[in-house]
Amino acid sequence: MPPETVEVRRSTRRRRTVSAYRDGDKTIVLLPAGLSTTDEEQWVHRMLDRLAAKEQRRRFSDDDLLDRARELSVRYLDGRAVPRSVRWVDNQQHRWGSCTPDHATIRLSARLRGMPAWVVDYVIMHELVHLLVPSHGPRFWALVERFPKAERARGFLEGFSMAANGSPEEC
Repeated sequence: MPPETVEVRRSTRRRRTVSAYRDGDKTIVLLPAGLSTTDEEQWVHRMLDRLAAKEQRRRFSDDDLLDRARELSVRYLDGRAVPRSVRWVDNQQHRWGSCTPDHATIRLSARLRGMPAWVVDYVIMHELVHLLVPSHGPRFWALVERFPKAERARGFLEGFSMAANGSPEEC
């Protein structure tokens, strides 16, 4: 894995707080302008550790994904979509997820790891609906829209894809 790119931004308006966030494959660390170089180094390491810990908490195992899919099915699809397996895969570079209705299997792109849980939930929901409706017709979208953050998650994924590739991707 290549070394992490870190951009430090200092602000005269920032007095005490330090924060950090991911922007694509770069980490932005926001610091007060008056912080010493030694303190900057310590804060950068501390913030990278915090972000890594936060992202690790968000990483679902395959078993967690299956449990989550079952919960989403019960909550939004009256338990009618019953997946046999839901798992992460590394070979999906142009789709966020895929489904094989005949085997009731769902695969999620590993690129979703570390994204907000509601975005992962949306992709799971999209694939769950494919267990009930194979096409992307009006009935399909009506069921997907039962997920309260469906539109927001689609926008998030489209924005992410546009920033990374210059074009949107599919579920």
